[in-house]
Amino acid sequence: MAENTPHQAHSERALMAVLMLLPVLLILTGLAVGLASESPKDMWAGLGRILTSPSLLLTDYLAVGGLAATLVNAGACGLIACCIMIVLRIEVSGPFIAAVYTVIGFAFFGKNVLNIWPIFIGVMLYARAQGTPIRNYALVALFGTTLAPLISFLIFGSWLSPAFAAPLGVAIGIGGGFILPPLASHMLNFHDGYNIYNIGFTGGIIGSFFIAILRSFGFDVQPERILTGEYSTFLNVYFAVFFILLIGIGLWAGQREKITLRSALKRMYRTSGRLVSDFTSIGNHAAVFVNMGVMGLVAVGFTALLGGNLNGPILGGVLTVVGFSAFGKHVRNCTPILVGVFLGSLFKTWSGDETELIISALFGTTLAPIAGHYGRVAGVIAGFCHLSVVMNVGYLHGGVNLYNNGFAGGFVAAFLAPIIDAFRPKRIRKTRR
Repeated sequence: MAENTPHQAHSERALMAVLMLLPVLLILTGLAVGLASESPKDMWAGLGRILTSPSLLLTDYLAVGGLAATLVNAGACGLIACCIMIVLRIEVSGPFIAAVYTVIGFAFFGKNVLNIWPIFIGVMLYARAQGTPIRNYALVALFGTTLAPLISFLIFGSWLSPAFAAPLGVAIGIGGGFILPPLASHMLNFHDGYNIYNIGFTGGIIGSFFIAILRSFGFDVQPERILTGEYSTFLNVYFAVFFILLIGIGLWAGQREKITLRSALKRMYRTSGRLVSDFTSIGNHAAVFVNMGVMGLVAVGFTALLGGNLNGPILGGVLTVVGFSAFGKHVRNCTPILVGVFLGSLFKTWSGDETELIISALFGTTLAPIAGHYGRVAGVIAGFCHLSVVMNVGYLHGGVNLYNNGFAGGFVAAFLAPIIDAFRPKRIRKTRR
């Protein structure tokens, strides 16, 4: 790999600084909240409750540990992800921006600074066994923390004695990480890239396999529902300001580098978002930051429109949308999915302001490539179908796969894409990717 020029090195450091901005702000804000409204002792006690929680879906860390501890945990997980990139000398690209923001988002409801490490170790061991540089699988390792609750449940939520539960949980976590890379590569063929959360689908398969075995040995693994809306107002303002800041950074960077943002954004919006769509290459980093900020405001606005409280799982959905706005998502291909899920709620048994409905819509934008490739109507249909599927697949993995919508999205994409494609006019079947 060629050495970077001084200008390129400076640019890369600037990009990493922007990527690290949110984790640092979260930690500083958490510490400030802990000092201002809670005693430091309460904050550390809250962090302890987060680390020892079984962490199954949906476990809102804001309800478990409080605001200060949750912000510190989310920021710390984000910094760990950034440090992995720095140590492995990985450039800031669309996929890794998505990975870092996804890690941060899910650190509000399932990932913590304790349960993510066995997955990392498992992926690293796989790379070593294949004689391949670890950096080649870093993306799988970061996204692969979707299985973090599998470790936490076995250690802190099972009937096993601690002396046996801890090594078993760590061993199974390492094993899950070890088999993630080969399975992820294979599962991509199942949905043909129309499900952006490919690791979510892979994690669902792995989680379902392990949970089936655990249940056969008497383990009772059921999804949770621990939620709070106590901090919604603060979080709405906090993240709305941050998303506006992201837009400002993008506009400033575009002006400073004399880049035409409009043309870069147009190139991004013309893409379907189908894997692999790295917007830092299709557009540029300035346009990516603008797109991330805009999509963040759209996600927060959508939540407010449905009357939802910004709790841990919904905030995880918002930040995942923001992260993947560097890797396939934009307003044109996400809006039909949101509309489809909302329309589905009008005819089904879930009300529009329920957390499950909102996160089904936000995370359901994993199907954005269907709208981007096949059109708005297909996107609405995909969103409509996704709501039904995602509400019924969680039992299979018992909540140990945090990317439940990625699991459901894989089935929806694999089901719909071939059918839609079969009835498209032949002259447009091979149009834009």
